[in-house]
Amino acid sequence: MDSIHICGGCPLNGETRIQGSKNAVLPVLAATVLVDGVSTLYNCPDIADVHCMIRLLRSTGCKVKWQNGEIRVDARRIACTSLPQAYVQTMRSSVVMMGALLGRMGEVHISYPGGCVIGKRPIDMHLQAFARMGVTLEEACDGLTACAKHLAGAVITLAFPSVGATENCILAAVLAKGETLIRNAAREPEIDALCDFLRCAGGDICREADGSLRIRGRERLCRCAWRVPPDRIVAGTYLLGCMAAGGRIRLADVDTTQLDAVLAVIEQMGGKYESSGDGIILAAPERVKAIPYIRTEVYPGYPTDLQSQLLAALALAEGESIVEETIFENRFRVVPELVRMGAHINIEENHVTIKGVARLHGSHVKAEELRGGAALCMAALAAQGDSCITNRHFIDRGYQALEQDIRNLGGRI
Repeated sequence: MDSIHICGGCPLNGETRIQGSKNAVLPVLAATVLVDGVSTLYNCPDIADVHCMIRLLRSTGCKVKWQNGEIRVDARRIACTSLPQAYVQTMRSSVVMMGALLGRMGEVHISYPGGCVIGKRPIDMHLQAFARMGVTLEEACDGLTACAKHLAGAVITLAFPSVGATENCILAAVLAKGETLIRNAAREPEIDALCDFLRCAGGDICREADGSLRIRGRERLCRCAWRVPPDRIVAGTYLLGCMAAGGRIRLADVDTTQLDAVLAVIEQMGGKYESSGDGIILAAPERVKAIPYIRTEVYPGYPTDLQSQLLAALALAEGESIVEETIFENRFRVVPELVRMGAHINIEENHVTIKGVARLHGSHVKAEELRGGAALCMAALAAQGDSCITNRHFIDRGYQALEQDIRNLGGRI
């Protein structure tokens, strides 16, 4: 069944536990290729993108077992460095397999990554960084072939603090000969999670005072066990869903230090929150306040992955809000569907103007990408009447048990 049905219009009241992080587990799964042994990952989310990454790992010769949130990857016998096109074009995150296979095997063939409709996201920075490390690149109509007899450490300055490019540089550098310095590296918590896993396996990585990453190449990495941290984007989604629908919720297994920018916006909208053990309690106002202006930014700024969910909440705000998107040019694909539910949102190039309405109404809407689909579910919780959200396969890429979480929080789904 590729649709979700929600009966909205009731404030939320309940508690749920946040799943393991999608954006952390995917590069860490790629990193297991570098380990000459067995890696054990705990708290892995059961989502479509993880299934896809596991298929990619198996295609290289890795043995993978997955049970009850625990994934064991045996990468002792890597037999293939050509990644199947069908898997690569399903998921954009597959691009990090380049750095992992280059680091372990010195070669990789990959078709051009897909899986995303929110922006172009070229991989030029990834390729330029590889070239600095001694990688030879050949482009063809079916993809890219990258080879390096000996990966060498280098000073790499990224033109933009890209998460994917930073991850690929780390993965290629951890077994390279010599020292690598990545300047203007991304600072997202998922980058630190990848570094933490690699250190657990014996890697030598440190974050400099200016944010650069210094990596001293090792000869090999060893077996290790590591726990995937909670998903800050899923937590933010449910917090903004509560702001839209109203009520009071508690989220368990949340690192609130990773949500500073989001919580600052929630306070500005009139929400009240408090830390509670390993989680957070949020009480929504009777009606949210508008945000005069906000823009998405790289971490620690407001995350683009929570921009669509913010639009859903601001659609019901008292007053007018402006949201500027600075990361992905197609992140406003959710707007026509929110308008179908009664929102007043106008797109002007890379920003939107939202004039808050008193209520949204249930409607038949379509998810066109992961976070936009989640935003439609949050809007449906706030809307009067029934909503049907189709193309749920997009949502399944990043949300492990959306229906159960919403039921736990008091929603009708």
